[in-house]
Amino acid sequence: MSDLWWDEVAPFFDPELMGALPDVRVPDTSAEDWQALLDLVGERDWKHRYSEGDTTLPVKPRAKAVLARPAGAECPELRVHLSTDVLAIFRFHATEEIDFDVDLREIQGQERLDEFCGFLRDVGRRLGKPVLMDPEGDHGHPVLGFDPEVDRVVLLAESPFA
Repeated sequence: MSDLWWDEVAPFFDPELMGALPDVRVPDTSAEDWQALLDLVGERDWKHRYSEGDTTLPVKPRAKAVLARPAGAECPELRVHLSTDVLAIFRFHATEEIDFDVDLREIQGQERLDEFCGFLRDVGRRLGKPVLMDPEGDHGHPVLGFDPEVDRVVLLAESPFA
């Protein structure tokens, strides 16, 4: 069963309205949460690639090592393919918030929405925390997200066309 129905949430996936790269985040995290995310990616069949700058590394390091990089070092990123056509890009900016980008042009229609919601659920369940999606550049105003209390992805804002 789907968490959300495409016909009801399509405006929240409109790149013109929301920005092509919304801000997806897990607030109030720790290095242990980052490690749980890395472990989850390693356990799943998701194709992924970890890199530091232009260098792709064959093995993901431990989260504490990545987050303790020296000042001025390039920000590492983890590219996770939820499917052949949907990519999430995690950047290790800060210990206290896991953030990643998705491209809304890749999440169109019910099938892709279900993949995306499944990914948010997997991350949220593993961390026991909400996973929130804000419009691009509008941090702190989530429109939808995984709610651990109800164990599903829910709308958090009214439709922009209401």
